[in-house]
Amino acid sequence: MAAHAYNSSQNPWPELPLDAWQDSYATLHMWTQIVGKIRLALSPRVNHWWEVALYVNARGLTTSAIPYGEGIFEIQFDFIDHQLKIETSWNSRKILPLRAQSVASFYEEFMTALKALGIDVKIWSMPVEVPNPVRFELDTKHAAYDPEYVQRWWRILILCGHIFEEFRAGFVGKDSPVHFFWGSFDLCVTRFSGRRAPERPGADSITREAYSHEVISAGFWPGGGEVKGPAFYAYAAPEPAGFAEQKVRPAAASYHPQMKEFLLMYDDVRRAALPRQALLDFLQSTYEAGANLAGWDRKGLERG
Repeated sequence: MAAHAYNSSQNPWPELPLDAWQDSYATLHMWTQIVGKIRLALSPRVNHWWEVALYVNARGLTTSAIPYGEGIFEIQFDFIDHQLKIETSWNSRKILPLRAQSVASFYEEFMTALKALGIDVKIWSMPVEVPNPVRFELDTKHAAYDPEYVQRWWRILILCGHIFEEFRAGFVGKDSPVHFFWGSFDLCVTRFSGRRAPERPGADSITREAYSHEVISAGFWPGGGEVKGPAFYAYAAPEPAGFAEQKVRPAAASYHPQMKEFLLMYDDVRRAALPRQALLDFLQSTYEAGANLAGWDRKGLERG
């Protein structure tokens, strides 16, 4: 096999215009939900739904180990060779090509492959956190896959993940892994004050569990709706009074009153003289704004 050296001269912050890959993004969103729901169905319950998330790895996204019987299996989106790999501890595997095909076709092929490996699992086949959801087995509308833009998006996740991990290292209180939530299709990291949050009136069971405690969360999202491109976000829940009026860094960041989040467009980071520092400034300044206003015990929660 040929070896390929890491190329540090390659532009590490690629362009990712939303309109150039929106169809592929929508299709891949549904595929990750299908895979993520397998993890949800078979994994032990963990606080704040952390058991359902996917993780960025050296080839794409992985479920990590999923328990099944006396063994484990793992599902990986390989965005280098553009394959979906299912590998088991009982020495069997299936590989499916990632190509332009409908969600319904992907769902059928994937579930058939699981059965062939002896994995018997049922999932609720209705997508979540999207407008006008269509059951996976009936979705023939979403059928795009552009390998170039999918790989660009994954490489951005790698870059973001490095910086999120660096930011995470400065906190000694409870915090989440850097993980990918397939419902909202974002990579995120969350810090906790240690205090329970007031219960949200009318919240469903998923929201109650996700926001049972005070959090300040940040992440990367490819965009959609009113946000016309990829963006970094940060929010506090519950949001303390005065949060929206806080000055945060860099200057390109702003508060979105409908989303109740600070946003920093990806292109502003990509074009910055020091992209890493621009993103770290955003993460740190939005955290400080929320933590100071909410009275977090910063001395006790942060690494000296």
